[in-house]
Amino acid sequence: MNPLILSFLGTAFVIVGVFAGYYARQTLARRDHRTIEAKLQKKIQLTREEAESILASAKEKASKVLEDTRKEIDVKRDEFLKTEKILTERESLLGEKITGFERKEVDFNQKVEKLKEIKANLEGAEQRVGAKLEKIAGLSKNEAKKELFEKIEEDHQKDILERMKKLETAGAEAYEKKSKELLATAIQRYSAHQAQELSTTTISLPSEEIKGRIIGKEGRNIRTFEKLTGVELMVDDTPETVIISSFDPVRRQVARLALEKLIKDGRIQPARIEDVVVWAEQEINSQMKEAGEQAVYEMGILDLDPKLVQLLGRLRFRTSYGQSVLLHSMEVGFLAGALAADLGGNVKVAKKAGLLHDIGKAVDHQVEGSHLEIGMKILEKFHVEEDIILAMRSHHETYPYGNLEAVLVHAADAISGARPGARKDTAENYLKRLGDLEAIANSFSGVDKSYAIQAGREIRIFVRPDEIDDYAAKKMAREIADRIQDELKYPGEIKVNLIREKKIIEYAR
Repeated sequence: MNPLILSFLGTAFVIVGVFAGYYARQTLARRDHRTIEAKLQKKIQLTREEAESILASAKEKASKVLEDTRKEIDVKRDEFLKTEKILTERESLLGEKITGFERKEVDFNQKVEKLKEIKANLEGAEQRVGAKLEKIAGLSKNEAKKELFEKIEEDHQKDILERMKKLETAGAEAYEKKSKELLATAIQRYSAHQAQELSTTTISLPSEEIKGRIIGKEGRNIRTFEKLTGVELMVDDTPETVIISSFDPVRRQVARLALEKLIKDGRIQPARIEDVVVWAEQEINSQMKEAGEQAVYEMGILDLDPKLVQLLGRLRFRTSYGQSVLLHSMEVGFLAGALAADLGGNVKVAKKAGLLHDIGKAVDHQVEGSHLEIGMKILEKFHVEEDIILAMRSHHETYPYGNLEAVLVHAADAISGARPGARKDTAENYLKRLGDLEAIANSFSGVDKSYAIQAGREIRIFVRPDEIDDYAAKKMAREIADRIQDELKYPGEIKVNLIREKKIIEYAR
């Protein structure tokens, strides 16, 4: 066969195959398209049915909600109408009452005016009658009243006096009996040990050789110790014993602590003594603070300023007629509180006022004025309540009693001080004389420190060498002696020992 024909036939077959394939593909595609379209139509139909179902359900619910809302609105409208009707009725009733009140007010005012008129007429008539009676009797109203009272008093004077005397006697007996019962109960409820402060303190030594070290070479150690502490060290023939003498309890305690530490340490020399005395002063200050805190804790008074508590602690080493002022103050506070509880007073005010009544004694040697005035200023400074100040300021009857608690504090102070053995008048006079000695010396310009020693038989005065020369020091000693001789009363004689010492310290490095 001709190759050309074969080629033509092959091409024809290829073309026929292509068209046959295309037709077959289109046929399959139209069949698949109809299948997908049928599925879509079915889904659309289902979706439409579902939407119609949801819409019907929503319409049903909306219809139900609208119906419920209409019912609720109808109920609210009915309630509102009922309320409006009630309010209208009440408003009408209130209007009627107001009208009635207004009418009553008018009637009342008219009656008041009539009563005023009647009163004025009665007063006028009374004055006219009184004037006529005075004219007839020839006496004024006051004169007639006076004459009537004098006549009654004259007729019944004896009976009145007897009755008054009987009432006074019975009342005094009853009051005295009741007061004794209250005081006895208060004192019984509070009982405290009262320690008597002495003017000397004894220190035991481990051996006799310590005495020589305390005295030091040429007495340097003992002079330094006495100058720094303001006490007198008595080193005598008593075995293994040194006595510290001073009328000031604080100085004596500082000296005791310092000497005990020096003895235990073994290094006794001027420089070491200075360091130990400073430490002892700090330790005593700490003890004062602890004593104040313990006192307020035992009294149950916890609202005081910390600085006021520290001032209170200073009273631990302060004595009055040999009686510890801190223990005395606590005793007065407890007694005043117990009396206030029995008499219906303010227990807290009475206790606090009793505890603080002698607070001025903590600084009376540093501030001018009596301890009472100083104490009042201290309490005012720390904003203590006015009732407390009124209650504490009358314990010496300097001020009138400001409240019931002031009377109780005064009574408690008298009870505490009057107990047998509580105070020693001779000891107080002795200590006062020593204090007066130091006060005279300190009043001179240029004096640094002064100490009354030897049981008041000597006053030792240290002056500032930059301000006082040797001639002025001699003149000052004479003037101090003259003032002591003129102002104080004392047995024997008093030695005025004035010391002008210049100390220069240098360091070699």
